[in-house]
Amino acid sequence: MTARDRADALGGRASSLAERAPAPATLARVGLALMLVAAGAHKLIDPAGWTVYVTDWLAPLLVVSPTTFMLANGYLELGFAALLLADRCTAFAALVAAGSLAVTTAYLVVVWVDTGLFGDVVARDVGLTGLALAVLVGALRGE
Repeated sequence: MTARDRADALGGRASSLAERAPAPATLARVGLALMLVAAGAHKLIDPAGWTVYVTDWLAPLLVVSPTTFMLANGYLELGFAALLLADRCTAFAALVAAGSLAVTTAYLVVVWVDTGLFGDVVARDVGLTGLALAVLVGALRGE
Protein backbone atom coordinates (compact mmCIF):
# COMPACT_ATOMS: atom_id res chain seq x y z
CA MET A 1 0.00 0.00 0.00
CA THR A 2 1.43 3.34 -1.02
CA ALA A 3 1.56 6.43 1.14
CA ARG A 4 -1.14 7.93 -1.08
CA ASP A 5 -3.40 4.90 -0.50
CA ARG A 6 -2.89 5.13 3.26
CA ALA A 7 -3.68 8.85 3.20
CA ASP A 8 -6.84 8.22 1.17
CA ALA A 9 -7.93 5.45 3.56
CA LEU A 10 -7.31 7.69 6.56
CA GLY A 11 -9.27 10.49 4.90
CA GLY A 12 -12.15 8.10 4.25
CA ARG A 13 -12.22 6.99 7.90
CA ALA A 14 -12.10 10.61 9.08
CA SER A 15 -14.99 11.52 6.77
CA SER A 16 -17.01 8.57 8.06
CA LEU A 17 -16.44 9.69 11.67
CA ALA A 18 -17.34 13.29 10.81
CA GLU A 19 -20.66 12.17 9.29
CA ARG A 20 -21.62 10.53 12.60
CA ALA A 21 -20.45 13.47 14.78
CA PRO A 22 -22.82 16.14 16.09
CA ALA A 23 -23.42 19.20 13.93
CA PRO A 24 -20.65 21.83 14.04
CA ALA A 25 -23.07 24.33 15.62
CA THR A 26 -23.78 21.86 18.43
CA LEU A 27 -20.07 21.22 19.00
CA ALA A 28 -19.41 24.97 19.14
CA ARG A 29 -22.32 25.59 21.55
CA VAL A 30 -21.25 22.80 23.89
CA GLY A 31 -17.59 23.86 23.67
CA LEU A 32 -18.48 27.44 24.59
CA ALA A 33 -20.66 26.20 27.44
CA LEU A 34 -17.92 23.97 28.82
CA MET A 35 -15.44 26.86 28.70
CA LEU A 36 -17.94 28.96 30.70
CA VAL A 37 -18.39 26.12 33.20
CA ALA A 38 -14.63 25.82 33.67
CA ALA A 39 -14.08 29.57 34.03
CA GLY A 40 -17.14 30.12 36.22
CA ALA A 41 -16.37 27.22 38.54
CA HIS A 42 -12.76 28.29 38.89
CA LYS A 43 -13.81 31.85 39.71
CA LEU A 44 -16.00 30.48 42.51
CA ILE A 45 -13.24 28.20 43.81
CA ASP A 46 -10.40 30.74 43.55
CA PRO A 47 -11.74 34.25 42.92
CA ALA A 48 -8.53 35.84 44.20
CA GLY A 49 -6.60 34.03 41.48
CA TRP A 50 -8.61 35.92 38.88
CA THR A 51 -8.13 39.34 40.44
CA VAL A 52 -4.66 39.50 38.88
CA TYR A 53 -6.45 40.64 35.71
CA VAL A 54 -7.86 43.71 37.48
CA THR A 55 -5.29 46.45 37.00
CA ASP A 56 -4.70 49.28 39.44
CA TRP A 57 -6.52 51.73 37.17
CA LEU A 58 -9.54 49.44 36.70
CA ALA A 59 -10.12 48.54 40.35
CA PRO A 60 -11.49 51.98 41.36
CA LEU A 61 -13.98 51.82 38.49
CA LEU A 62 -15.60 48.64 39.82
CA VAL A 63 -18.56 49.16 42.16
CA VAL A 64 -17.45 46.13 44.22
CA SER A 65 -14.14 44.62 45.21
CA PRO A 66 -12.25 42.66 42.53
CA THR A 67 -12.93 39.43 44.45
CA THR A 68 -16.67 40.11 44.61
CA PHE A 69 -16.60 41.04 40.93
CA MET A 70 -15.02 37.69 40.08
CA LEU A 71 -17.50 35.77 42.26
CA ALA A 72 -20.44 37.49 40.56
CA ASN A 73 -18.95 36.70 37.16
CA GLY A 74 -18.49 33.07 38.18
CA TYR A 75 -22.18 32.66 39.01
CA LEU A 76 -23.21 34.45 35.81
CA GLU A 77 -20.93 32.30 33.68
CA LEU A 78 -22.38 29.13 35.18
CA GLY A 79 -25.89 30.41 34.51
CA PHE A 80 -25.18 31.20 30.88
CA ALA A 81 -23.36 27.90 30.49
CA ALA A 82 -26.47 26.10 31.74
CA LEU A 83 -28.58 27.89 29.13
CA LEU A 84 -26.16 26.88 26.39
CA LEU A 85 -25.96 23.27 27.54
CA ALA A 86 -29.75 23.07 27.70
CA ASP A 87 -29.97 24.77 24.29
CA ARG A 88 -32.36 27.35 25.76
CA CYS A 89 -32.14 31.08 25.04
CA THR A 90 -29.03 30.16 23.07
CA ALA A 91 -28.82 33.39 21.07
CA PHE A 92 -29.14 35.48 24.24
CA ALA A 93 -26.56 33.44 26.15
CA ALA A 94 -24.14 33.52 23.21
CA LEU A 95 -24.69 37.28 22.82
CA VAL A 96 -23.80 37.85 26.46
CA ALA A 97 -20.77 35.56 26.20
CA ALA A 98 -19.59 37.21 22.98
CA GLY A 99 -20.09 40.70 24.42
CA SER A 100 -18.33 39.84 27.65
CA LEU A 101 -15.43 38.17 25.86
CA ALA A 102 -15.09 41.03 23.36
CA VAL A 103 -14.98 43.64 26.13
CA THR A 104 -12.57 41.53 28.17
CA THR A 105 -10.33 41.02 25.13
CA ALA A 106 -10.33 44.73 24.33
CA TYR A 107 -9.46 45.55 27.95
CA LEU A 108 -6.65 42.98 27.97
CA VAL A 109 -5.28 44.37 24.68
CA VAL A 110 -5.01 47.78 26.37
CA VAL A 111 -3.24 46.20 29.34
CA TRP A 112 -0.95 44.21 27.04
CA VAL A 113 0.01 47.28 24.99
CA ASP A 114 0.54 49.33 28.17
CA THR A 115 2.40 46.77 30.30
CA GLY A 116 3.27 43.77 28.14
CA LEU A 117 1.17 41.55 30.42
CA PHE A 118 -1.46 38.99 29.40
CA GLY A 119 -0.53 38.66 25.71
CA ASP A 120 -1.12 34.91 25.97
CA VAL A 121 -4.59 35.50 27.40
CA VAL A 122 -5.37 37.99 24.62
CA ALA A 123 -4.49 35.36 22.02
CA ARG A 124 -6.79 32.81 23.68
CA ASP A 125 -9.64 35.25 24.23
CA VAL A 126 -9.64 36.35 20.58
CA GLY A 127 -10.40 32.73 19.66
CA LEU A 128 -13.03 32.36 22.38
CA THR A 129 -14.72 35.57 21.22
CA GLY A 130 -14.82 34.11 17.71
CA LEU A 131 -16.32 30.90 19.07
CA ALA A 132 -19.02 32.83 20.94
CA LEU A 133 -19.80 34.86 17.81
CA ALA A 134 -20.08 31.65 15.78
CA VAL A 135 -22.54 30.22 18.32
CA LEU A 136 -24.52 33.47 18.25
CA VAL A 137 -24.73 33.55 14.46
CA GLY A 138 -25.67 29.86 14.38
CA ALA A 139 -28.44 30.39 16.94
CA LEU A 140 -29.80 33.40 15.07
CA ARG A 141 -29.85 31.32 11.86
CA GLY A 142 -31.65 28.52 13.67
CA GLU A 143 -28.79 26.05 13.31
